[in-house]
Amino acid sequence: MSGRSPQRASEVAVPVARGSVAGEPGPAGAARGRSESDRVVVEEPLELRYEGRCLLVTMRTPGDDLDLVRGLLYTEGLVRSPADVAAVAHCQDVPREAAGNVVLVSLRAGAMLVEENALRQGLVSSACGVCGRAALDVIARDSPPVGDGPRLSAALLAGLPGQLRGGQSLFERTGGLHAAALFSGTGALLALAEDVGRHNAVDKVIGKALRLAAVPLHDTLLLVSGRAGFEIVYKARRAGIPVVASVSAPSSLAIELARDGGQTLVGFLRDGRFNVYCGGERFDPAIGPLGP
Repeated sequence: MSGRSPQRASEVAVPVARGSVAGEPGPAGAARGRSESDRVVVEEPLELRYEGRCLLVTMRTPGDDLDLVRGLLYTEGLVRSPADVAAVAHCQDVPREAAGNVVLVSLRAGAMLVEENALRQGLVSSACGVCGRAALDVIARDSPPVGDGPRLSAALLAGLPGQLRGGQSLFERTGGLHAAALFSGTGALLALAEDVGRHNAVDKVIGKALRLAAVPLHDTLLLVSGRAGFEIVYKARRAGIPVVASVSAPSSLAIELARDGGQTLVGFLRDGRFNVYCGGERFDPAIGPLGP
């Protein structure tokens, strides 16, 4: 393993020409057709190497890379336990242009990589040919249902999106990122991450919890800025997170997975309103839909 690599930029300035329909006002202070500068989020490949070979490559926004790797290894099922990961570190022995884009992974003695469980290699991704029931059967085998979790209220949930939005400094400058935030059962912000990929943002906050030895996260809530798809709910279940909320919509398979794992799934959490798709028994008083 090697030392720390230089931090790669998470945003860059690019030239842009402003335009608008004739007669419509353009961006404030901008002369129509004149080239200006805009801030754009960076998207670059991150390669994971294990035992001298490329394990996988994921596109991400630089920042919190090692937490991303910790989270990805566990939530994708590549390791059976967080304790199986002995170390993650940026590789120094790479060309200058790749510095900061390669991470070395080592496992503890006796631990083995479970490559067949990698979601990104097609086992249970939204793009693969495995049917939903087969995917749920695999998850039920490897990830038990979550614990009781925190008691919920409308007031507690309503206060979460503002904290998420307040921490999205890179989004504020670029407008091009997803975000995920982990909260305590009382609504205190524990971790927040931004990334061009919504799944990466979730892996980053879970990876931070892994680094701090805080998993399983039985008394926490996860909030994501995009839709709550199957993989988001799955990653939360792997980490023991009992409540998943989104400012947008869930998918049908995400609802089925959350119901199967005893999770509460909340969608369209914005402006003091939300939908509860399953797990309403955690609210006080309980609201439907309840239970499995």
